[in-house]
Amino acid sequence: QVNLVESGGGSVQAGGSLRVSCVASGDTINTKRWGWFRQAPGKEREGVAGIYTIGGTTGYADSVKGRFTISYDKDKSTVYLQMDSLKPEDTAMYYCAAGKGPRPYVYSEYLSSRAYDYWGQGTQVTISS
Repeated sequence: QVNLVESGGGSVQAGGSLRVSCVASGDTINTKRWGWFRQAPGKEREGVAGIYTIGGTTGYADSVKGRFTISYDKDKSTVYLQMDSLKPEDTAMYYCAAGKGPRPYVYSEYLSSRAYDYWGQGTQVTISS
């Protein structure tokens, strides 16, 4: 079992930056897939970014490439999502996810909810125009 707790959400003006964090506890040793998803009102859940901690390989949704960066701190068992050049369409509830699968073969695997086993409760990110 892995428990995930997100934090760092808030309200930011368009063009600004924000970093959300996800602290993991439990069986993190056998959990190497980490990701971020988001869901806006009236829209489907969208995979944003994912990382495999061995080697640090990553995958990103096209909508956030060049603007968002995912990273993982082993010592703190924390995954981060640095968000820059934020847009109003980035407004959503952001969820942290963790999985026990192997290194994804293609980047799209990072963005599939089926690739993860555990989920946090989410942190709200609101971007003002």
